[in-house]
Amino acid sequence: MEDDSEPEQKSWANLPDVCLTHVFHWLDDRDRSQAALVCKKWSCTMCSASLWRTRTITFCGRPSKACKLELQSSLWYVKKFGTHLEHLEIKLSNPNNTTFTKRFKVNTRVLFSHLAKCNRRLACLSIKSLALDRFYWKNATRTQFIKNLATFLKKMSKQLDYLNLKGARVTLEEGCELLNSLSCLTNESFLSHISIEDFFRLHLPVYSSTLFHQAMSKFHSLVTLTFNYNCISDELLDILREHTAHSLCTLNIKCHAHDPHGQVVWGMSWANLVKRAPKLKVNFFFERVMKHDHLARILLVEIPVKSISLRGCYLHDPDWIMRPTLTNLLPAYCHVLEKLTLELNNDSEFLDNELLQLILSCKKLFFLKVWAFLNITFVERLLQNRAERKCILTTIEVRIYTARRETHRNARLLCDIYTKFKHLIDSELNYFVSACSAV
Repeated sequence: MEDDSEPEQKSWANLPDVCLTHVFHWLDDRDRSQAALVCKKWSCTMCSASLWRTRTITFCGRPSKACKLELQSSLWYVKKFGTHLEHLEIKLSNPNNTTFTKRFKVNTRVLFSHLAKCNRRLACLSIKSLALDRFYWKNATRTQFIKNLATFLKKMSKQLDYLNLKGARVTLEEGCELLNSLSCLTNESFLSHISIEDFFRLHLPVYSSTLFHQAMSKFHSLVTLTFNYNCISDELLDILREHTAHSLCTLNIKCHAHDPHGQVVWGMSWANLVKRAPKLKVNFFFERVMKHDHLARILLVEIPVKSISLRGCYLHDPDWIMRPTLTNLLPAYCHVLEKLTLELNNDSEFLDNELLQLILSCKKLFFLKVWAFLNITFVERLLQNRAERKCILTTIEVRIYTARRETHRNARLLCDIYTKFKHLIDSELNYFVSACSAV
């Protein structure tokens, strides 16, 4: 006879450690601390190293009670479990006054001091968008913060593998001090990934700085370097060839209109680097640098360009035309280019044929993002060529600018095109195409 009594309830206390740890991963600090009070096993689980390997700490310039409690909790738990920390991200949200930056300096000094004493695992550190050139950073506060950060980087330099200081906006001397701190203990830095995009202040010709070249010569194991074109020079390329060619795989280079980019860099310097670093791929990101003569000075045929992003920010310039770039410059990379992003204000020239021809000539191009004035038929022609295997695109993102009165009509035409190529799109493509008013 079957027993109709209630089945014995499984106790949470018997849940395997690996399962319990996985549950704890989804809890915030407050809930973890509450759960740790349940029993000894749960308390021990909360101390598991795997729960504290990654931490994001947000400093909010407009603190609410919730933000303040979150910050206090994060700092407390980093002090308690900082020995396990491997990935640390520090965020600044709405830094808008000197009181905030002073408080930020004090809190990070305490944080850095504690981690420098107890942590031997930290491999990744990210502190983005410091914007140290802004008015709310008083000279004394900025100087002391940079000193604290440099001291911390010096102590952690033997174990750090990844550093992201994007948007720090420091002076040349301050930036080189921070870079040099990564090699103070051994006279070499073994970082493999470093991002110093927008690291230096605007308008600085970093490429001519002996201090910068000396600092970069200390890096001997770089795999990925992200930086601005105003740092590029023949000297820097020679330094990379001599010290990091055996490991270097990726250069991410941003070129902004506000940064100087008129320096002469010889194609031979690039060729010598590529010869010693055969795995090297270069990704270019251009912001408001659109004129053909400027681009031609930068995009040399010797560079193994994997990705190009050209963003014009939709500024009107009567001297700017895009056609020579599409027909004469970019085809030089038809055998290596894999990703192409174009955000253009080309309302005075039609580029449909030139753009389509460029896409078909790039045999490795799999990602395309275009925001521009184009005919709707461009999308149909592109999809037809893709259906005939004349290109290998897997991502197509097109935003077609149009006059307001044509928006609804173009939307209907795009729906018809989607219906025609529905099977191809649904089975093989990441596809997003829209038409919107340019007004």
